Parts: sequence; structure tokens; C-alpha cells
Amino acid sequence: MRSTGGRLRRREGLILPPATVAITREFELEPPDNVRLASLCGPLDANLRLIETRLEVQIRRRGHGFRVQGQQAEAAERTLRALHGEASVGAVSAEQVHLRLVEQGMPPAAGVKDAVRNGTGTGAAAGGAAGAGADALAVRTPRGLIRARGAHQQAYLASIRERDLTFGVGPAGTGKTYLAVACAVEALHAERVRRLVLVRPAVEAGERLGFLPGDLAQKVDPYLRPIYDALYEMLGFDQVARLIERAIIEVAPLAFMRGRSLNDSFIILDEAQNATVEQMKMFLTRIGFGSRAVVTGDVTQTDLPAGRLSGLRHALHVLRGVSGVAVSHFDAADVVRHPLVQRIVQAYEAHTPATPGGSGEPHG
Repeated sequence: MRSTGGRLRRREGLILPPATVAITREFELEPPDNVRLASLCGPLDANLRLIETRLEVQIRRRGHGFRVQGQQAEAAERTLRALHGEASVGAVSAEQVHLRLVEQGMPPAAGVKDAVRNGTGTGAAAGGAAGAGADALAVRTPRGLIRARGAHQQAYLASIRERDLTFGVGPAGTGKTYLAVACAVEALHAERVRRLVLVRPAVEAGERLGFLPGDLAQKVDPYLRPIYDALYEMLGFDQVARLIERAIIEVAPLAFMRGRSLNDSFIILDEAQNATVEQMKMFLTRIGFGSRAVVTGDVTQTDLPAGRLSGLRHALHVLRGVSGVAVSHFDAADVVRHPLVQRIVQAYEAHTPATPGGSGEPHG
């Protein structure tokens, strides 16, 4: 393996910065296995082309030997080695490549513990845990292991495990709700809590749905479907149905939390940007002994009436610096859905300097 300098060239429509010094990494992937190599590269080397495009590098391959050139050549090498390991158990999909590339966005900083100690999961202080740190923070569910993807997700998981109240704030697709549900399932399975309480404001996304037929569960199901989907994936349909029937898992609209005290529970408030200030205060004061709460939301996607202040934004302002409270911020780089979603989020962030109505800054 060696590293050299030189000028990058244009290849297959990919233009690399001419003014930068190229970094070259040469290495071989072992053990030699043609089936595994084909799985790594994908049809017509599609996976290699995806890595080239995302990291702005050039990848040349001869057999099991690789030559990677570009400013992020080392990140590309780490990605290829990790995916080569995953190829031992099956074909490597574009989704796996994307998730590995998200992990490569972690800056080599002080580590997750510092972020948790400071009560925030944003910026360089949140990041840099290596692969071993990511494995230590992996969430164990009955259906398998769930690993954090990127520095902000790692800090988020660490905060959930060490703080009584954690806020996860950021755009769609960053894993806020999914990881919170995973931690809740893990805590229930390990008997650290006796029940899961999953809450969401029943607010339409800019539409008027009118009267919804059925009983209470049928009326609120459409609003809580993302939480159900995560539960089904981690526990299975039958197990979720049994736990709901025994009231070990409770899924309810936010308005039904008033007057309750939730002890020995793992409580998740999803889509919290659609809670009013009064509802947010009501929810946060439901936390009882032995309980842990996670609040997730995106302050840029508030569906409250125009001029109504979002309870999530207000809470972030009021609870700043309060002991026992942690805040993890996510951004477009943390999106773990289709790569296009990252670019869409970035475009909206650049185009919208401020959001109307409920997402404005709190007064006072």
C-alpha cells in the first residue's frame, strides 16, 4: 500500500478538483474470492461507480487489487474493505453502499462520550467514534442488531442510554424515530422498563381528512403507522399484537396523555414539531420514576396552524442547559434513505431561510 501525489483526470463524466493534490491508495482485498468480489462490485461495477460519484474519487481494479485516487481515497478504501466483509454473506446492494458512505462522513473527533457529557450531539464534538465505538452502541433487538450510521446517530444512541430525556431534531430520513423505537424495544427486552408508550400528535399534514370511522385505535392508526412499521420490523407482527393486547406496548395520540404518570416506561413522542407549547409541557411532565423519554421531530415541517408556535422549538429554547436533558441535532448528511433525499433536504435548507408559522423562534 502506498500514497502518492499527482493531478486527477476527468473520467466518465466525473470531474475532480484540478488544484488539489491527489491521494492514491493501492491495496488488495483478502481473502481472494471471485464470487465475493463480484458481489462487492455489483452489476457492471455499479457499486464502484456509486462510490466514485459520492466520494469524488477514481477507482481502478485489476483482479483483487484496487487503486483509488482522490482527496477521499482513504474513506473509499475503508468503504471497500467494509463492503468486502459484508459481501461474504450475500450480494451488496446500493442501499448498503449508501449506508457505508454515510458512516464515512464521521469526523475523527473526541468521541461520543464527550457529546453526551455536554448534552448535545451536534458538530465535531459529537463524532468520530471508530467502528468499535459504533459496535458498542449497537442496539440489540429480537430480530437482530441495529448499528448507528454516522457520528450524530452514535451520539443520539449514547444520549438515549445515559439521559432521562433526549431530543432528536433534524430532517426526515435521519433515523430519529427508528433508533428511538429500537432503544425502546431493547430496554423492554432487557426488562429495564415494563412498557413502551409511543405517542404522536394527531395533526394532518396540511390536509383536512374529516371524520374517520372506527374505534379509537382505528382512528389514530394512520398517524402512528411509522411507529408500527418499526415495531413490526424489530419484533414481528404476532409479537407486537400480543404486547399491544396486554398493554405492554401502548400507542396513543398526544391528547390522551393528560393526567397520567408514566413510571417504569420508555416513552417516545414522535413528530413533536406538531405539538403545541401547552401539549409539550403536558407531555414532559408525564415522565415518572424509572422512565426514559425521547422526543423526535423536525422544526422545519410543522403542520400547526399559521402563527402557532411549535412546542418542540419552544422546549429546545426553554430546556437549554437543564441537567438530564440531551439534544442531538441531525442534518442532511445523516439521511439514510435514497441519496436523492439528501439532496432534496439540502436544496430546501438552502432555499428556505425561515419557516412560516409554528416554527419561528420562541418569544421571551
